[in-house]
Amino acid sequence: MLIHPWDAAHDEAEWRAWLAGHDFGQLAVNGLPGEPPWVQPMHFRYDAEPGPYGRVIAHLARPNPLWRALETCPDVLLSVVDDYAFVPGPWAAPEDAPAAHGTPTSFYAAVQLRCTARVVDDPAEKAALLNRQVAHFQPEGGTEQVAPGAAPFGRLLPGLRVLDLAVTDVRAKFKYAHHKPPAVQDRIAEGLAVRDAPGDAAARAHQLRRRPAERG
Repeated sequence: MLIHPWDAAHDEAEWRAWLAGHDFGQLAVNGLPGEPPWVQPMHFRYDAEPGPYGRVIAHLARPNPLWRALETCPDVLLSVVDDYAFVPGPWAAPEDAPAAHGTPTSFYAAVQLRCTARVVDDPAEKAALLNRQVAHFQPEGGTEQVAPGAAPFGRLLPGLRVLDLAVTDVRAKFKYAHHKPPAVQDRIAEGLAVRDAPGDAAARAHQLRRRPAERG
């Protein structure tokens, strides 16, 4: 992922705050020799600790073909992308150029977590991590805890494997045209507000939020 200086996260707090509001991404795993990478969409729980970058908890079905590739190479990448919008060329045209000379572009926020995967099969640890993940998605409760050998979910444990991903590096990008002159940024922000398509409000919010820092 190319990250220009104007697209980079202002600091660690920025990407952490954004990631805290996201729990679905795509896990990329190195393919077996002669095969392309495996890419698995999945829900996950991100914990800010332990370590400098935290960890990710997820689970997948045991028949998933991903496991063979993970056993060969535990280095993986979790990609999370959201708050995206298409920006038409006329909105991004230079101030002194015809609108038709503007270059279309994409707005988006992206965080990529490089991780070392540990596959958890121990029933007790697996149940504890599953309960931790479910607690993130259902803080209000309402679902029985998973316990090995206990109804109603104990019988399902053998059919699942848990991923405990230690995050070793983070790359974050907030692509919202902050290298453009203020007048062009204003035109884009107005266009997003008027169009108001899915994703436009979130993209516009990022564009406006980051502008004071860009202007110094």
